[in-house]
Amino acid sequence: MLPREWFERLSEHALIPDSYLYRGTPDRSCAEAREMTKICGNWQDAEVLTTNFYKPVRKELLDKLPNLKLVAQFGVGYDNIDVAECRKRGILVTNTPQPVIEPTAELCMALIMGIARRTAELDRGIRDGKVEFGLLRNLGHSLYGKTLGIIGMGNIGRSVARRAIACGMKIVYHNRNIVPQEVLDKAGITATYVSQDELLQTADYVSLNLPYTTEVHHLIGEQELKMMKPDTFLINTARGAHVDEKMLAKALREKWIAGAALDVYEHEPEISEELKELDNVLLVPHIGTGTWEGRKAMCDAVIDNILAFANNELDKMTTV
Repeated sequence: MLPREWFERLSEHALIPDSYLYRGTPDRSCAEAREMTKICGNWQDAEVLTTNFYKPVRKELLDKLPNLKLVAQFGVGYDNIDVAECRKRGILVTNTPQPVIEPTAELCMALIMGIARRTAELDRGIRDGKVEFGLLRNLGHSLYGKTLGIIGMGNIGRSVARRAIACGMKIVYHNRNIVPQEVLDKAGITATYVSQDELLQTADYVSLNLPYTTEVHHLIGEQELKMMKPDTFLINTARGAHVDEKMLAKALREKWIAGAALDVYEHEPEISEELKELDNVLLVPHIGTGTWEGRKAMCDAVIDNILAFANNELDKMTTV
């Protein structure tokens, strides 16, 4: 649940049920539609629906909302929404790209540092009494002078790059399109565009920062993992389905790569038991945007989209 006071600005213009967020798992649209009916009563009159990554908006749910005109996504990714079906019904879909940039980049950098210096692993070891102090014990890897390969050089990717440069890292990137030099210059980023294969073969750290589409499902699989150097670390703060999780577990277990740090998972919220058993993987529960400041900013962006829609100011909406 989000704090109701965050929505006070919207309550002046709309009726918001006390339990306007519904609970459930990402693959139960019909069951959740029934649950929403039980919670909200006669909610078929709803014209605006807010949702998030864990709440699917598919045909079954849309059939229950004949008056729906806007789906306001709480987040930047919208693969939980059947956008094509919404468009067919004349329903607008918005998201909140700006507030997620800095929190996600912060976490990405924290994961890079965390897996490189083994902080979570050594924390567990200290608590379990298994860590001994010593000059050549508990060694990790540096960031300074290393190459960070960023796959997906959008807003988040560029924000990660800025932080990595501050740590003395060299940046290479692969993107669907080459980022205009003036965009990189404005962000203070020196980065080199390379093919995906070259990035995987040369980078010391590989960070996935691209949106999910079916075209990039299992972008990182057996072939790609075997391209990486044995001392490479993989970081994923984008979407779990970018990575073949079974193959990643094998790669980590057999030391094809040095380690991985993951915020997202292929079958989220379930996490592979194989991954949980490995020390060379750092796992956190999809907290990329999870700061109080970030959540509040996302809420404000959702409200901005809804109010712009209500005022017929479509140019002020972040539509997808």
